[in-house]
Amino acid sequence: MNRPMKRFVFSLVLIFVVVIGGTAGYMLIEGWTGFDSLYMTIITITTVGFEEVHHLTDSGRLFTLILIIFGVSTILYTFNNAARIVIEGEIQEIFGRKKLEKKIKGLRGHYIICGYGRMGKVICRELREKNAFFVVIERERVPTDAPEDEMLFIWGDATRDDVLKEAGIERAAGLISVLSTDAENLYVVLSARVLNPKLNIVARAGEEGSEEKLLRAGADRVVSPYHIGGLRIAHSMLKPAVVDFIEFATKSGNIDLQMEEVIVKEGAKVAEATLDECGIGRELGIIIVAIKRRGGEMLFNPTSKTLIKAGDVLIGMGEQSKLRVLEAMAGKP
Repeated sequence: MNRPMKRFVFSLVLIFVVVIGGTAGYMLIEGWTGFDSLYMTIITITTVGFEEVHHLTDSGRLFTLILIIFGVSTILYTFNNAARIVIEGEIQEIFGRKKLEKKIKGLRGHYIICGYGRMGKVICRELREKNAFFVVIERERVPTDAPEDEMLFIWGDATRDDVLKEAGIERAAGLISVLSTDAENLYVVLSARVLNPKLNIVARAGEEGSEEKLLRAGADRVVSPYHIGGLRIAHSMLKPAVVDFIEFATKSGNIDLQMEEVIVKEGAKVAEATLDECGIGRELGIIIVAIKRRGGEMLFNPTSKTLIKAGDVLIGMGEQSKLRVLEAMAGKP
């Protein structure tokens, strides 16, 4: 409980104590019934101006004066705490919103995650492991497992254009839509493609046949968790060693072995040189599994004489520290 709420609860307790004390006081001093004493206490501390229940003695009048002072002060204190909770809450919400908008406006080349369900949490965890910048759009407020400074949330409907614009879709590098239904993902893909034609979009497909529709709507890639999950289970039974190797090579935080893709920039050290001349395998101990050409052609298991060109994507496997060296050689800032 925050401090204003604690004060408000404390003031309610004070009111209760004043009411009980006033009722007991009238019963002892004037000898009234419990109901008459309670009624007299309430009309006194609320200053409604009704007449006295019974004629008061001098002792009763003195007690009433004391009750008015304590009662009115307690009620004013309670109203003050209640107003403070409302006003401070609104101010904090306004400043929090402004702070969030400022952070999002400063992002360039970030990712937008639509949906923070079971898949969304896994995706966010992986992006955080890679120190990637991203914004999460979720319809309903849900508890998160990360501090607000590490994750930016927009609580709204991802199918609406204004919410996507608030997430900085015009400046984003990619969008991942993992909402609960294929229809919602389809709306997001359509809106995102119109708002940013260059955006890299990955969408989730739940039902059979939705993959083709999402691709036609503008998604670059569509992932079906049930299809992939089924294949993974089958391969775990038929090819357990292969599955273990893939998990080992793609698991986040694995310092022994990691698979990465490295884009070769113009003027990079490795551009226009063969794999043997670059010394990627000999000096760094990195295995180049495949090379994706600028036009989309995929070269699997390239030889030492294969020429690396600017714009190529090198899919390499090796230690994380060595892969960072390769990224530097490829011209990554």
